[in-house]
This record gives sequence, C-alpha cells and structure tokens, in this order.
Amino acid sequence: MRGSNLGSMTAKAERARSGRGSARGASEPPRKKPPIRKVLPMVWKLMRPRRWLMLLGLVLVGVNRFAGLVLPFSTKYFIDNVLRQHQANWLLPLVAIVVGAAIIQAITSFSLTQLMSKAAQRMIAELRVQVQQHVGLLSVGFYDSNQSGVLISRIMNDVEGVRNLIGTGLIEFVGGLLAAAMVSGYLLYESASMTLIVMGILLVFVVVLRSAFRYIRPIFRERGRITAEVTGRLNESLGGVRVVKGYRAEKREAEVFAAGVDRLLNNIMSTITATSTMSLSATALMGVIGALIMLMGGHQVLSGKMSVGGYVQFSALLISMISPVFQIVSIGTQLTEAAAGLDRTMELLAERDEFHVATRTEPLGPIRGDVAFENVSFSYEPDKPVLHGISFEAKPGMVTALVGSSGSGKSTIISLICAFHAPDSGRVMVDGMDLSKVRLGDYRSQLGVVLQESFLFDGTIRENVMFSRPDASEEQFLYACRIACVDEFANQFPDGFETVVGERGIKLSGGQRQRLSIARAILADPRLLILDEATSSLDSESEAMIQEGLKFLMQGRTTFVIAHRLSTIRRADQILVVEGGLIVERGNHESLYALGGRYYSLYTRQHGIESNLFLAPGEGDVVEEVQ
Repeated sequence: MRGSNLGSMTAKAERARSGRGSARGASEPPRKKPPIRKVLPMVWKLMRPRRWLMLLGLVLVGVNRFAGLVLPFSTKYFIDNVLRQHQANWLLPLVAIVVGAAIIQAITSFSLTQLMSKAAQRMIAELRVQVQQHVGLLSVGFYDSNQSGVLISRIMNDVEGVRNLIGTGLIEFVGGLLAAAMVSGYLLYESASMTLIVMGILLVFVVVLRSAFRYIRPIFRERGRITAEVTGRLNESLGGVRVVKGYRAEKREAEVFAAGVDRLLNNIMSTITATSTMSLSATALMGVIGALIMLMGGHQVLSGKMSVGGYVQFSALLISMISPVFQIVSIGTQLTEAAAGLDRTMELLAERDEFHVATRTEPLGPIRGDVAFENVSFSYEPDKPVLHGISFEAKPGMVTALVGSSGSGKSTIISLICAFHAPDSGRVMVDGMDLSKVRLGDYRSQLGVVLQESFLFDGTIRENVMFSRPDASEEQFLYACRIACVDEFANQFPDGFETVVGERGIKLSGGQRQRLSIARAILADPRLLILDEATSSLDSESEAMIQEGLKFLMQGRTTFVIAHRLSTIRRADQILVVEGGLIVERGNHESLYALGGRYYSLYTRQHGIESNLFLAPGEGDVVEEVQ
C-alpha cells in the first residue's frame, strides 16, 4: 500500500513508546514526583550567574523592610508622647522620619521591580533557548514519541514559572522573613508570653502548609502535562485543517478539544480548592491571633504593664512578623508551580543528546560514499524485529533502489543510513568506518534527503532553497533552481524568488514544493543522496522535466531511492527487493524481471494498474498498489 516513506517511521515508532529509543511521552501517567530539593541544583545553576544581582536585591529588600518598620515603631511615640502628653515638639520630627522612610520604601520597591522582574524575564528567555537547543539535538526516536505541539508547550510554558524563583515575589517573601527577624527580638522583650504563643501557633500552621504543598505539587505538574497535550492536539488540528474540513470533522475536533479543556479546568479547580482552603485557614488563623493579642494586650494595658501606644506598636510590629507566614500561601503556590515546571524541564534536558554519544568520537572527513550493511538487524520494540540480517553494499556513485510492499522495512533501512537509529546487531559501514562511531555532524553534513512529503518553512522561495546551504552564492542558488526547474514557476510570481510560500508551503502546489526540495538538495551538494518518493507529487510533465535534474544530481553520488513508480528505477545499478525485513531479491531491472519472482510480480501488477486506469468499473482487475 502507498505511504511507506521516511515520514511514516513515526507510526512505527509510536508502537515503541515504551521501547528503545523512545522518550517519556506526554500521555504517560505522571511519575511519583520528586521533592522540591531535587530541582535545587538546576535552580542554583540558573541563579549562579545572577548571584550578585540577587545579593543586591537582598540588600535593597533589607533597606526596604527596615524603612517599613519606621511607621509601626513611631506609633508608640505618636500616641504616648504627642497625643496623650501633648508634646508638640515630637510631631514634626516623627512626620519627617515617616515621610523619609516612605520615600526610601518607594525608591527601593521601584528598584527591586526593575532589577528582579527584568532579570527573571531574561532567565526565562535563556532557559527557553537552552531547552530548544537541547531538544533540537535529540534523536528522531524522541520526536517519534512526542507530539510537536507538546514539545512547543513544554519549551514555552514549563519555564514560565521560573520567574517566581528570582522575581519580586520570592524577594518580597525573603524580605518579610528578614523583617520578622528584625522585630522578633523586640517583641520578645516587650511581651515574651504573647510573642511565644503566636510563634507556637505559626509553627503549627507552617507544618500544616508543608503537607498541603506536598499534596498540591503533583496537581501543578499534571496541569503542565494536560496543557501540553491540549496544545499538541490543537496544533495538529490547525495544521491538518484541510483534512478536518475534507471529512467534515469540525465537530469531532471541537469535542476532542473541549474534553481536553475540561480536564484542564478540573485540574485548575482542584488547585483553586486547595489554595482557597489554605487561604481560609490563614485568614481564620489571623483572626485567632488578633483575638488573642486583643485579649492578652488588653489585660496588660488595663493592668498598667503596657501603654496604649506600646500596645498599638506591638500589634503593628506583630503583623510584620507574621505576614511572611501568610505570604507562604501565595508564594508557596508560585514556587510549587515553578518547581513542577522545572521538574518537567529537567526531564527534557536529561534526554540524551545524539551528537554527544560517548562512542561517536571518530572524525569523518569528505567521504567517497561506499555504504555497506553487514548482517544488520533492527527492531523498534524488543522481540519485534523489523530487519533480519540485512547485508548489501553500495559502491561510490552507485544508485541503489529499494522496492517492496508497505511495511517491508525499506524506510527503516533508509533511517539507518541517515543514522536516525542504530542497529541492534551488525554494522552500517561508510567508507570502511562503523557509522555508530563517527561524529554525526561530520556525517550528516554530507547527506542530502528529498522526501515524499516536502517540508517547507513559512518563508520565501529563496530562504527554503538556501536552507541547506545558507552561505551559497547567488550563482549557486540560481543554478540549483534552474536544474530543479524552480525558476519556471518562481518567475511567474510578482515577487519571484522572494515569494512567501506559506506554512508548510501551502501556497504552492505539490509539484512546486517537491521542486523546491530537490533544489535544496542540489544546493547542498551531498555525497550521499536519499530520494524517498522524490517525484511522487509531480504530474507526468513535471516529472519528465525533473528527471533530468535528478539524473544530474545523482551523478557521482551514492544514491538510495525508494520509488512507487517502478519505471523510475529501471536505470538503478542495483535493486533490492525487501519483504518482511529481508532482502529476497537483488539485481538490476533486467535480471530481476527475467527472474520472474517478486520484482516481476510487482512490476507487472503496477503496469497492469496503469494500463487499466481509464477502464470502466468492472473492466479491469483490482490489483495491489505497490511501492
């Protein structure tokens, strides 16, 4: 059946989600979450370059909190000296001190916001770049197991909560703790009994909050996973809008999206319930503490042990001491969300970079293009082999065609040639060197690939062709376009080569997109060329025009071809007939045709299809469409 191309390997790898080469997919049930301390090394790594900025922030917040204590400290003297004893000479100095402290608070608050908020946004940007760069270096097996929309969500959203680690929220919390430390000694001096009772109540509340955050953190992590899934499905739905509309599946897609949004809503509702319960507890606790202070403080004022001004001052300073504990509800929620996002980010960064595998250390210079498979076996899943002891050699400059039915293993062989996967056993050799030991960058820089489904970026024709070789000259660019017949349709557009092709080249026809892909391969000037259904999207006239370009492109290069139209590979130096993961026949067109075996059957059946294309229903036999 049709559809066996390099892109179809995704379907095969989907079956290998839990097997070798796969990564933890977004649909996998969440693991038991590690405690926050396990993300602390990454937090320190992010903060270390900004440690002096953090130190400056702490100094500013210390000044800010010290200035904030001026008003509550001054209340005692204002009440006892100015209001009760009518000492007018205290009024102006107290007002001046309070105004000065307010100005200092305003300046330090502004400075903190500017420094820390901007630093947090820079850190988010740097982390996004770091994660994207790492994900870009991961293996094809990882991409086979993860939706692109899910990865986009994880790169863009999971790092967003990091701003809470360095932003003003955490600094404000630290400042609150600093202020509490400043006043606790004074409060103990003024009334040890009231202060110790309040501290005991707060200690119990902190223990309860710790248990609550241990419960709520997995919910936040689950929210990130659900958000990634919903985003991934939405990305697929929008990308395949023509398929959706073609099958009138708008309602079904809306239902799928609504179900995902509902799951996300339920998760958010759970977090709202948890955080509102904690807020309720904090508010109730504040009321209890207020009542206790009123009761005990009232007795002390009535007994003459404390003045009215001293009571007001004590109450105001006590608020400064207990406010950080109540900030834990909001700050703790933010830090828990940030830790959950960092946990998921660490999962991505822990995935192995395929370009820095310990065994891939041998440099590879310009290659001749001698490719050999030596008894290669491969499986996407354990105990489910796809290839069984494949052996063949492609000499430099030779054209090797792979034919066979869908699922026979052709695309897997191409995948191994491209080093997207490594054999389970046996070796893939390039110029006598084991491909599993050479540097991937050295090898893939000499590889050119033209797929059945031509992928184009949402840029201009020029940008898409130049993608394979950004430093190419204008002469080289025009030469590649001329060989691939790109200039013929590009010159018909008002903007010529500067015409924007749209997302995935949607503004171009299938044949035009394929010509761009071929021009891109020509410009790359590779030593190894992979043509996977390279002319499948072209009409007969366009195919005839491009065949000459492909013939030129293949000259002097080792070429591997997967073709649906067997007539296009008749001139191949060797044809490998692959069935069930085995090479069942090999030779050139004439020898295989004369053999009368599997290739003969495929070839004659396909020509039977072509000869009966225009027959009325029932006039021709239904035959198998082959690749």
